[in-house]
Amino acid sequence: MRNNWIPSTPLEQMANTEYDVLIIGTGAGGGAVTWRICEQWGKNEKKVGVVESGDFLLPTQAANIPTMNSERMNKLHEYVSKPLGRLNPEFQGAKQVFAFGGRTLFWNAITPRLNQLELGKWPVTVQEMESYYRVAERVMNVSREYTKGSQITEILLNRLQWKGLTEAAPAPIAAELGPGIYGQEGSDIFFGAIDFFAKALNFRPFDLTVKTRAVQVLVESGKVVGVKVISSEKKPYILKAKTVVLSASTFETPRLLLHSEIKGQAIGHYLMNHSYVLATGTISREEFAEPLGTLSILIPSTPDRHYQIQLRGPNGYFWYQPYQIKPFLKELEINFHCSGEVEPRFENKVTLDPYKTDEFGVPEVQIHFSYSEKDQAIIREIAGAIEQISSFCGISMYSKPGQPSICLMPPGDQNHDSGTCRMGIDPSTSAVNKYGQIHGVEGLYVADNSVIPSIGSANLTLTTVALAIRTADYIIHQDQERAFT
Repeated sequence: MRNNWIPSTPLEQMANTEYDVLIIGTGAGGGAVTWRICEQWGKNEKKVGVVESGDFLLPTQAANIPTMNSERMNKLHEYVSKPLGRLNPEFQGAKQVFAFGGRTLFWNAITPRLNQLELGKWPVTVQEMESYYRVAERVMNVSREYTKGSQITEILLNRLQWKGLTEAAPAPIAAELGPGIYGQEGSDIFFGAIDFFAKALNFRPFDLTVKTRAVQVLVESGKVVGVKVISSEKKPYILKAKTVVLSASTFETPRLLLHSEIKGQAIGHYLMNHSYVLATGTISREEFAEPLGTLSILIPSTPDRHYQIQLRGPNGYFWYQPYQIKPFLKELEINFHCSGEVEPRFENKVTLDPYKTDEFGVPEVQIHFSYSEKDQAIIREIAGAIEQISSFCGISMYSKPGQPSICLMPPGDQNHDSGTCRMGIDPSTSAVNKYGQIHGVEGLYVADNSVIPSIGSANLTLTTVALAIRTADYIIHQDQERAFT
């Protein structure tokens, strides 16, 4: 066992083990599956393995680190990200983070549910999703208490509701707000996937390898038997497994499946990401009493409004360290973060580049993406809604240098990519069934954003976690059934 802030296992040792469950990826989906399986299995004799292609980068979500502020976090995120969009102009905002914890190292922890109208289109019942949402919210510490008592949130929220936006509310945020007492540490405020692994370790040990690239899923007679991986030293290994869960991301999961020649008409297709519109305005500090606090309001989608709008601020102080000096400003900057629905369409897809491979010999991804007429109409609606909401709140819009006051970001910029291994009943239009199992391959599952069949307008992490926990429960149930047959 190698020494670090989380134990890791040599690949040579893992190659001599047959795993009951092998999880590829350590982001929100992979973390949730690992936690749930370890929680439910406890200290039995089952073997659980986890594979991460990146290295250890941070021990927690970046905002929890004492030396971090929002500017430093954004710069670090940019520095460690792979700009996938650089070679894919149709999806030029896309970026990847290859590190233990994945993109949850840098996420903003906003955790709304998808609305029931959207969930009603899915193969999973609304009632079951509601049940798993509650499990996910509990383990992720989701609440609307982050802005409690903040005058800037309460006053602007009252103005919006007075004008008829009664569904506006403080944003749900995955944050542990209670103080540490009686020896219990309370340093990790914002939740990240690493918290799943911390919780899992306290139920049972599992094997973890980092800087290890999964390059091929191995299938025999319609059943998964393991995964071929390559170490950072370019040495190949075979990891044997009865069940494999792919949680590598919307881009990497279909890439691995396609390179492994796993059959499926929908694999890689139906790529989605919210359209992303940003705007900035100012409001006088004199309009708010003390404590000013922080601003986080979420205006969700409705049957007639196919977009979500977040108001965040003030300035760069949505979160800040106790060591920072928060200046007293006469004018407060308010940011609008707007997500529009995007239709799932077969022609939006991830494919393998026939001419370029990475250092491990795996073809690079090619991304094909465009907005439909309906998507573009929603983007236009968002621009009008921003102007209306700013008027309701008394916010004056302004333009940053070189940008319009309302700015449509490049496709892929919001990190809400999904859909490339979508769930469904029909194998011709979906990659996995309603439990996340690849059609036609026993023991092979997907648990990440890629399984989401339609995205609505809400941030996706909570939904991905809920589905991943459900998939883990199904894997456990299937294992129990095999034990009695």
